[in-house]
Amino acid sequence: MRYFPNRYKDVSSGSVVEVDRTKWLAAIESTVATITSNMPPSCVENCDGGLYVGNAGVAYLLYRLSVSEVFGADQRTAYARLAGHYLSTCLTYSESASDRDPPLSFLLGKAGVYVVGAAVLSQSDPEKADQLALKYEALGELCKPIRIFPYGSDELFVGRTGYLAGSLFINKTLGKQIVTHNLSICRSIIQSGKEYAAKHKSSSPLMYSYHGTEYLGAAHGISSILLYLLCIPEFLQSDPSAEEDVRGAVDFLLRIEQPNCNYAPAMDEVNMGQKRPESEELVHWCHGAPGVIYTFARAYKMWKDEKYLKACIRCGELTWQAGLLKKGPGICHGVAGSGYVFLLLYRLTNDSKYLHRAQCFAEFMFSPEFQNGARTPDSPFSLYEGWAGSVLFLLDLLQPETAEFPFFNVFS
Repeated sequence: MRYFPNRYKDVSSGSVVEVDRTKWLAAIESTVATITSNMPPSCVENCDGGLYVGNAGVAYLLYRLSVSEVFGADQRTAYARLAGHYLSTCLTYSESASDRDPPLSFLLGKAGVYVVGAAVLSQSDPEKADQLALKYEALGELCKPIRIFPYGSDELFVGRTGYLAGSLFINKTLGKQIVTHNLSICRSIIQSGKEYAAKHKSSSPLMYSYHGTEYLGAAHGISSILLYLLCIPEFLQSDPSAEEDVRGAVDFLLRIEQPNCNYAPAMDEVNMGQKRPESEELVHWCHGAPGVIYTFARAYKMWKDEKYLKACIRCGELTWQAGLLKKGPGICHGVAGSGYVFLLLYRLTNDSKYLHRAQCFAEFMFSPEFQNGARTPDSPFSLYEGWAGSVLFLLDLLQPETAEFPFFNVFS
């Protein structure tokens, strides 16, 4: 089995749920100390992997801590200063020959460093923040050709969707539309998806592949691509045909829901018609219901159709059953990524049952069963695989009314 059995007692809808602020603040502070000790800001080698597993992800965590009202002014200042140290090393690395990822890569490369840098510097040096944002803006030109990479141009980690994620974050953080390519990039994503779907006779009006695989999940697949198209409503409002294609693709995802309410990692498994054995089922943010849920949540917010909300609730029920993952604490394929599902559902429904579930998953990460039985990720202190992402989950547990999976815009 890829997950621990869930032995927590659930609560009924509307139950009074209290989040233990003292406990989770202490856990945040001690875990941050462990992260910064194991991934020090001056270590250039730790910059490889960008936001996903590198020091840029730690800089993002520290930025988020520095602007959170759950801490006092002195502590926020200390976190901001430390974020600046991380950023300095990351910027040096990203401009060197050592960084071999594509420049427009959001989660793995230089583009993500510019995004985090703009956020960190917005607190101390707005002029330099704008300079980094303009560097990011310039990368947008690379996103406009239909074919950027031979292995796939549209997914989240290195492709156009990642660029959209960064542009939305920068514009929101800086409070101005400094990155202006979004509409033309959306048009390229739609055209790319239509051409691929037609060529490969897809049952969806839009389809994409990455390294020859038609992924469905949030990491490399169509679900996050659709999410970000939905995050730019002005594009869909300007092009009814594109909105029809996006809605058709979202409904296609709904139709291929498995009997257990999960989603296959990729279309090859859907087309085979053979369900994975339970021991091999992927119930992760990267592949499975805990990532696909964000697309349905955004679709519900946009189109107000209850079928999308019901799909979100089904994803949540599966995650409650199978989300205490053995792969580690992280947000990509770990317990914190599962926990974020319940914070999302809490915001969607205002049902305290989901806040209880989120706190249960937080408690499990610090339990002896998890500490002794979970695998150690390759990057155990990083944003997506390790404890840095888990700290963000704990931070959002303390402020559930504004909780949001990193860079996934459902409510804004």
